[in-house]
Amino acid sequence: MESPIRATLITVDQARAMLKDQRDQRGERFPELALSGQYILPDYRLTRKREAFKIRRHTFLKKHFRSYVAFDSDNGQTLWIHNFPSLSEACFWLNTGLKPNDTDSTSSYQEWKTNHVAEIEVLKEQLRTQHHEKKKSVETPKKPTVSTVKKTKHLKK
Repeated sequence: MESPIRATLITVDQARAMLKDQRDQRGERFPELALSGQYILPDYRLTRKREAFKIRRHTFLKKHFRSYVAFDSDNGQTLWIHNFPSLSEACFWLNTGLKPNDTDSTSSYQEWKTNHVAEIEVLKEQLRTQHHEKKKSVETPKKPTVSTVKKTKHLKK
């Protein structure tokens, strides 16, 4: 029996909180992350910038259409992060720990993908509904312009 996909979709604010939590506990011997589990952030890409003779490493989340960042903090102490070009590749990494190009004797990426088509479709549907809800909340009534105000004044007389 194949293991089910346990990944959940998160927002940018939740992802930034996870990164901040990891950064705050970097020096601790036994860190305890606030959120443990497997998460996927859609439409963003993780970039790293090294400064000061490569001593400091800064991590940024940049908007990137159709790109996914997978967060894995199942053990509660380590936050593993990777960028992926597709949702199914991100789920494959979270589920098996392998990237699509890795060779494994038990299964390949294509076999895994065919076994988990229904679960990936559920995640894609969640993405679609999130996108539609976000789009509806952004749409606000237009503010009246000078020409519309003048037209309404003339009509009232």
